[in-house]
This record gives sequence, structure tokens and C-alpha cells, in this order.
Amino acid sequence: MLAAATLMPFFGELAAAGAEGAGMNRLRAIGVAAERAMLAATHGVNTHRGAIFGLGLLCAAAGHRNAVGIRKSLGRLVSERWGDDILSGPVSLRSHGAVASRRYGAGGLGRKLPTAFRRSMTSPCPGCVRRASSRPMTRTPFVKTCMRLIAEVTNTNLLHRGGVEGLRFAQASAASFLAAGGIGSPDWHPRARNIHQAFVSRNLGPGGSVDLLAMALFVDRLEVRC
Repeated sequence: MLAAATLMPFFGELAAAGAEGAGMNRLRAIGVAAERAMLAATHGVNTHRGAIFGLGLLCAAAGHRNAVGIRKSLGRLVSERWGDDILSGPVSLRSHGAVASRRYGAGGLGRKLPTAFRRSMTSPCPGCVRRASSRPMTRTPFVKTCMRLIAEVTNTNLLHRGGVEGLRFAQASAASFLAAGGIGSPDWHPRARNIHQAFVSRNLGPGGSVDLLAMALFVDRLEVRC
């Protein structure tokens, strides 16, 4: 929680930079400063690097969209304005994700984002459906979305902590939860808790999937169209 609170001013700074039409170099500098603040707060433990990157870009896109007054999805704006820079930008060779990517041939979050955002331009947005029907959003669907992300995403953090065996265990656990009815099952809560405890006992942390969930929730609140 301390690290997350530490990052809040930087997300605001990124939104302001996006509103001013900042390029990737400036956004990257703000992100590096945010990462340093996070590491200082956690005594060197990376807790939110993926969120700094992904949410930071979305904040910049939201700031730009509000300033210009255009109606484009945040994903489309990120892809159009900074997608090429993301793909051609520097890669941290010492990060856990980079090490896992080289060892197992898996793409990290930074390399997947431009493609993911382009896909979001044509993918249905559940949030739009909810808003159209004026139904309040509850926390329970977050569990389903998180489990689906764990089941389907090649998470480099899981690879770093548990290797291929750990990744497959996590994916199978999440897939089994969904196949058994997910949050529609009456005993979903204890089953989800058991999965959590199994992850803890194996030192597995699906950080990349959780970062993607946070990004999805951010977009759900601010998106203008699918």
C-alpha cells in the first residue's frame, strides 16, 4: 500500500505530460522517477513496475484525450502516439521479466502492450455494456477477470518465480476455477482462497496479470467507446 500511495503523484504527472503532448522520452523519465520512488518505499522490492509502465501510459493518454477533446479509446491513443517508441525503446536486461523472457522465450508486458491496445480498438468493452444498462459495478467480477488473465497470459513473473512448472500450475489452477463455474459457483470464495494459499506456498506471484487487471479497471472507468 505504501508503494502504491507513493506512485499516485507520478500518475498525475504523467496525465499532465500527456495533456501537454509529451513524447515518449519525457514519459519514460517520469516513469523512471516513479520506479525509484517505489524501490525506495519497498527497500528495493519491485511491486509495481508493470503498473507504472502500463497505467502510466494510460494516464498520459487520458490526459491527452481530455486536453484535445477527441473521442478515441485510450488503447488506440497509446498505440498511435507511443506504440512504435514502446517497441523500439530500451529494455532492462536485468529485470526479472527480461531474464524470464530470454530464458523461456516469453514476451514481457512492454512488448505486448501496443498489440493489446490495438486489439482493444475493436474488442467489446464490458464496462460500456454495464454503463448502458445503468447497473452498478461490483467487485466480484474482478476475481473472474483476474483468474482469466492468470489462465491465459504468459506471465513472466510466474516464470521467474516458478519456471515453466510454476506457470503451468498457476494457469491450470485458474482455468480449473473458471471451468468449475467461477464466481457463479456457490463455493467460489473458498476455492479462490485455496488457490491464493497454494500460490503463496509455492512463492508464485501473478504480478503481470494483476497489472493488466488494474489497467482494465482504469480503462473501464474512463473509456468512451469500444
